[in-house]
Amino acid sequence: MFKNAHSARAKLEQELLHEKLYKRDNISELVTLRMFLNDTLSTFDDKEKAKTHVVILWASQSNTIPATFWSLFHIIRNPEAMKAATEEVKNTLEDAGEKISLDGKYISLNRKQLDNMPVLDSIIKEAIRLSSASMTVRVAKEDFTLRLEDDSYNIRKNDFVALYPQLMHFDPEIYADPTIFKYDRFLNENGEEKTAFYHSGRKLRHYYMPFGAGIAKCPGRLFAVHEIKQFLTLLLSYFEMELVDNDVARPSLDQSRAGLGILPPVNDIDFRYRLKCL
Repeated sequence: MFKNAHSARAKLEQELLHEKLYKRDNISELVTLRMFLNDTLSTFDDKEKAKTHVVILWASQSNTIPATFWSLFHIIRNPEAMKAATEEVKNTLEDAGEKISLDGKYISLNRKQLDNMPVLDSIIKEAIRLSSASMTVRVAKEDFTLRLEDDSYNIRKNDFVALYPQLMHFDPEIYADPTIFKYDRFLNENGEEKTAFYHSGRKLRHYYMPFGAGIAKCPGRLFAVHEIKQFLTLLLSYFEMELVDNDVARPSLDQSRAGLGILPPVNDIDFRYRLKCL
């Protein structure tokens, strides 16, 4: 599967070999630190070190950026989401003793504080639910019959079996009005994380799967969500934002990445921003 992608990844790995990276100028602090740690603490060979850089590049660019776009777009487009998110950010910073100013001081939130932001969690989950198109793929180890409620399928050894969570994410029995963004869809009546979703009267164990499941579940999912929260916290703290066209339609999803994660928009969205009076 994805032979062209595998070939492109192999070429990228060659460009990220340390012998080539050391010859470059203006390498980011993150890459420099990762090179140092790989060279001093890891037992990886040169190719394995390059592969770790590809993993970080993929995780930080391919899915986090479009997920951030959709989260911000829906916040700006939805006044209730904007109000709730701004209030939560304000309260979180106050509880952390952080003050917004223009003196160049960094805002610092730890993992516990970032994890305790249920409104942003719900907004990000809802944005990802509407835009994710990942597939969970497995290879059958033996012949077997896959039995479903009203049908069955004979699966042969070495067949690929793919689960497409987007079908579940848009199931109206699980998510009412599934095509509509609801910033509080993943909040319960107490304003805390909602985990009770049902289908055919049964509570679902798996109702939200943009990051896969099982042992192959994306290990960087929490890091990615923390990235998005930090970005949104900064924007909501420092800027007032609005769409140039308040009636602009939600952009269509770019289906060229279907099966690989979060789908980007097919077009840009214009918005205005200005620094808040701090």
